[in-house]
Amino acid sequence: MPHSGGCFCGAVRFEVEGDPIHTSLCHCSDCRRSAGAPVVAWVAFRDDQLQVSQGEAKTINSSGNSFRSFCPDCGSGLFFRNTEFLPGIVDIQIVAMDEPDAFPPQVQIQTAERIGWFEQAHTLPAFERFPPAG
Repeated sequence: MPHSGGCFCGAVRFEVEGDPIHTSLCHCSDCRRSAGAPVVAWVAFRDDQLQVSQGEAKTINSSGNSFRSFCPDCGSGLFFRNTEFLPGIVDIQIVAMDEPDAFPPQVQIQTAERIGWFEQAHTLPAFERFPPAG
């Protein structure tokens, strides 16, 4: 079954065919800094399962054999590749998928770099939208 996704502004669209290899929440500092978020959710596919159907993502070498791709217009993070540790695999940011609920994370990785307060995030009060004023 094909799955589709894209960036925030719609300039870059992609499709993946087949089943994912795995899903994860990554706590590494590189992911955090590139996304501006305390954690990044990834779904991994074989690289040949991914096809960019519209636009072109910009790719930078973020460290060593790690390459991150994002929309050059809106900056949305899209793909991650590391030829040394994940040969032939592309990680796709789950939030870039049109149906992110289809890819619930199975594991947390790089927890050695997790922000200390994030470990307790599930204990914080939760609001469907915004907290009451005052």
